[in-house]
Amino acid sequence: MGAGLTALVTMTACSGSSGESAAPTPKGSASGTLNVVVSSATGSDAGFKAVNQAFIAKYPGVKINFTAVPNENYAQAHASRLTAGSIDVGLAGPKELPSYVPAGNEGDDARLADQGGYVDLTNQAFMKKYNPTVLDQIKYKGKNYTVPTGLSYYSGMFYNKKIFADNGIKIPTTWTELMAACETLKAKGIVPLGIGGKDSAGLNMLGVVQSLYPTAQAKDDLAKGLYGGTVKLNDGKQLQVLQNVQKLYSYAEPNFAGVNYATMTADFVNGKLAMMSDGTWNTTTIQQAGGSKLDFGYFPLPASDNAADNKYLGGKVELTLAIPSNAKNKSAAIEYLSFFTDNYQLFDDEAGFAPSVTGAKSNPFYTDIAKYTSTFEPAWDTVWIPNTKAGAAAQNPFNWAGIAPMGKSDPQGAADASEKDWQAGLK
Repeated sequence: MGAGLTALVTMTACSGSSGESAAPTPKGSASGTLNVVVSSATGSDAGFKAVNQAFIAKYPGVKINFTAVPNENYAQAHASRLTAGSIDVGLAGPKELPSYVPAGNEGDDARLADQGGYVDLTNQAFMKKYNPTVLDQIKYKGKNYTVPTGLSYYSGMFYNKKIFADNGIKIPTTWTELMAACETLKAKGIVPLGIGGKDSAGLNMLGVVQSLYPTAQAKDDLAKGLYGGTVKLNDGKQLQVLQNVQKLYSYAEPNFAGVNYATMTADFVNGKLAMMSDGTWNTTTIQQAGGSKLDFGYFPLPASDNAADNKYLGGKVELTLAIPSNAKNKSAAIEYLSFFTDNYQLFDDEAGFAPSVTGAKSNPFYTDIAKYTSTFEPAWDTVWIPNTKAGAAAQNPFNWAGIAPMGKSDPQGAADASEKDWQAGLK
């Protein structure tokens, strides 16, 4: 999530291209007001609050103003507060442009980093405690401007083990098996799949893309082909993505387009849904809400009929914390990130992410899905960089929102609209 262009233009503290480096704060010297602004999720909010409470106990001279902004409002709130200099610790994710993406498509965070808008954390001592392969994933032009709070996987589906067992269903490993499982459940009056149409329906598309383009190279080739004009969005495997998405929609609960994330989660916890398209970031919330009565698991959405394509989950580095160069309390911000690192377990016990700190204890859930995560595969949205000149239907670029009941089209119509908008952006 990036700051807006207004912030890019008006940040008076941004100069140069290498980013500002901050010296470590002497232990025990943090004081003043510390403004921490993040996007909101139940688990991570609880994790940050646990860290904040412990931080204040150690540094009673610090007052933390913690703001967790709903995801749909975060970009706007972050931009306005960044412009005003009222963020000491926030989120950022600068990303380099691949060679095939035309200049001008840089994200706002990348532009800010290029103009010195974020403190360079590369040489901070606490950074050595993070898994180096995770740090490599979030480097920007060879430097680390952000602290990774963990890893999440979100090309899969939570499933109710009791419902599966009661109906003789095994974990599906191919598309045909998944469709057969959905038919069995539907015939018995059980809703096969939960989808949060208001805020998380796009996860279904990401799960399908993960299986149909299962490796980082396959996704990169797809993106390169789209930018190069050799791949179209409305035929072949690209059209199949939306055809599969439509089939998933057909097995969702009635009126799912109006269901929000919290309601979908509650329905799954209460046994109203056999499966739920979701990310592993929701694990702790489900565990706490379901308690010992709910036995659930997680598996990759198998969108291909080649089981090998469905072997691994697509994931991303989760919320990445950064210090803006115009932060008013940089010294306390550095101490906060150091404290966060040293007390990472406090955060992750609530957030439930796959750990980013070397040696941190993970939720036992991640042991259960280890065979799906033994090879890290990036999810499609971490590879794809949108073309700012393309129309709305080509921003994903798979137009899941155009398919009824999310939209008004069938897969071909949604794909045609996407291809039209994409081609317009290449001119």
